[in-house]
Amino acid sequence: MTHAEIVSLLGDQAESLLTHTCTTIPKEQLHLPGPDFVDRIYGPSNRNIPTLRSLHALYNHGRLAGTGYLSILPVDQGIEHSAGASFAKNPIYFDPENIVRLAIEGGCNAVASTFGVLAATARKYAHKIPFIVKINHNELLTYPNKFDQIMFGTIEDAWNMGAVAVGATIYFGSEESSRQIVEVAEAFAYAHELGMATILWCYTRNSAFKRDGKDYHTAADLTGQANHLGVTIQADIVKQKLPTLNGGYKALNTGGSSYGKLDERIYTHLTTDHPIDLTRYQVANSYMGRAGLINSGGESKGASDLADAVFTAVVNKRAGGQGLISGRKAFQKPMNEGVALLHAIQDVYLDAEITVA
Repeated sequence: MTHAEIVSLLGDQAESLLTHTCTTIPKEQLHLPGPDFVDRIYGPSNRNIPTLRSLHALYNHGRLAGTGYLSILPVDQGIEHSAGASFAKNPIYFDPENIVRLAIEGGCNAVASTFGVLAATARKYAHKIPFIVKINHNELLTYPNKFDQIMFGTIEDAWNMGAVAVGATIYFGSEESSRQIVEVAEAFAYAHELGMATILWCYTRNSAFKRDGKDYHTAADLTGQANHLGVTIQADIVKQKLPTLNGGYKALNTGGSSYGKLDERIYTHLTTDHPIDLTRYQVANSYMGRAGLINSGGESKGASDLADAVFTAVVNKRAGGQGLISGRKAFQKPMNEGVALLHAIQDVYLDAEITVA
C-alpha cells in the first residue's frame, strides 16, 4: 500500500493524524522502536539469554522483521467469544491450521492462539512462525455468563510446543483482578525462567466503568494505569485497546465517591483529546516505551475494516507504539482479504513518511 493510498483511507482525518505534533510528552523522552530494540531495551534488563533469543525471534520475523515493530495475528476468540459466533462468517477457521496459515501468508511476526490450536499444529509450524500461547481465557458457557480469566494450561506445555512467548489477560478493576494478578505474575516469572517472552492483555473490566452514557473502559487514564500494572509484573509487551476518551478517574470520583488517585495534570499537561496524545499516555505508562505497546484491532465492522485498521496503526505508530495485534478484522473474511488487511497494517509501519509525532 502506497503512502497516497494510506492518506486516502484516512480521509478527512488524514491531515490531523499525519501532521500532528505531540506537545504533551515529547517523543525525545520515549524509548522508540528500532532494529536494535532487543539489545537496547531488553538487553540491560534481568531477562535471561533464552528470553532474549525468543524476543529476537519475535521481532525478526515476517514483513516487519528488523524494524522494531510487530504485527501479530491473535485468534483466541473461539473461547473468548465462542467458536460459532467467531467463525460463522468464515468456517475454515474452525480448523487450527488455517489460523496459522493466515498468520504466515499475512506476513505476521507471530501467531497468538490457544493451547489447543497451537498444539494441533506445533510440529508442522512452530519452527516456521513464532508461537504465542494464550494461557488464560474468559469462557462463555457458564450460565449465566460470568467474566473472569482462568488458566487453561501450563507454562511447561507452552514451552514444549516451541512457543517463543506466552500471553495472558488480566481484567484490571474487576473483583477477580487480585487473583489474576498473582496467577499471571507467577506464570510470567516461570515463562521467563524457561526463556519465553511475555505479553499481557491489560484490559479494564467493571460495570461501574460505564457512567452517564460513557464507557470508560477505553479511557486513557484507566488504560494507562492498567499498562503500568502490567509492566510492573514484567510483561515484555502490553496489549491495550486504543483509547477513545479520557477522564475515567474523574468520572468515578463524583457524588462523594472515592476511587483511585488522580492529578489534574494528567488531563491538562500529559494528554489532550487528540487520539495520538491519548495513546502517547498509554506508551508513557508502559515505562516510556520500554515495554512495547501493541493496540488491538477491535471487532470486525465489515466495509470499514481496512480504513479502521489503518487508522489504528497510524495512531499507534505516531504515538510511539510498537504495532497492532489484529484478529477479527482479518479472519472474519476470506483469507485473501484477511492477508491484504494484515499487509495494509504492516505497510503503515514500513512507510518512512509516517513518523513518531
